[in-house]
This record gives sequence, structure tokens and C-alpha cells, in this order.
Amino acid sequence: MQVSEVMTREVETIAPDASLQAAAEAMEALGVGSLPVCQDRRLLGTLTDRDIVVRGVATGRSPVEMLVRECMSEDISWAYEDEDAGEMLERMKVLQVRRLAVLDRQKNLVGIVALGDIATEPRAADLREVGEAVAEISEPSRPQK
Repeated sequence: MQVSEVMTREVETIAPDASLQAAAEAMEALGVGSLPVCQDRRLLGTLTDRDIVVRGVATGRSPVEMLVRECMSEDISWAYEDEDAGEMLERMKVLQVRRLAVLDRQKNLVGIVALGDIATEPRAADLREVGEAVAEISEPSRPQK
């Protein structure tokens, strides 16, 4: 099974020059805690509600004036749409992430895959130990010494 068979295709994005307030409003309206940051369909990073608070609000700057590019995470992981879903699940376990951006081979955003997408896929039993993956991803990480 390929990633394209389990991913969500309709993905809302935010531009890097949008304000943090606009991003927070979009997250609230969509009921999500993160948004891919894209210039057209080119993935530049991701912005989470935690990024807004820790990198934005904590600075004391105005969320109306502060831009998404100033708070987003640029170093993100992704999967290719034609990649094997089992391999993608293994990567999610190693990285301890609950979702990955999905790119085409030209590196344009084409979707998002989340643990929920995999867990509700009828053919998920074909993937290697979905329940184990959920448990490993959910395990709290330990601080590095």
C-alpha cells in the first residue's frame, strides 16, 4: 500500500508572510493544531499552536505584526506519495511524530498523513503492527544528556 492510499488530500496551508494572528484564526476555524507553511504548493515548514505560543507570544511581540516565517519550524520530515506506507509508518515511529506532510516527487505538498488516517484505513492490518507504532509514537521522549 502506498502513502497516497491513506493520506488526506485536502490540506489547508498558511503562507510564510501571514501574521501569527491569521494562523491562529485558521487553526481555530479548522480545529487543528498545526498548519503546513507553503509558498504556492511548495512546502517550506510547519507551524504549530505551540510554535505560536513559545516562539511568538513568549517574545512579547504582537501576533498581528509577527509573521509565520518568524516562528515556523523549517526542519520537518515528510513522506513521498508513492512511498510504501509501511516504511512511512516506521519513520513515524523513529521520529515519534503523529503526522507527516506528503509530497510529490517535485516536492510539492499533496497531502498529510496522520496516525488517524492509518488507524481508520480498512487495509491498515496489512501495515506492520499499527498498534505498536501508535504506542511507540505516544511514548514520551526522554531529555538528552
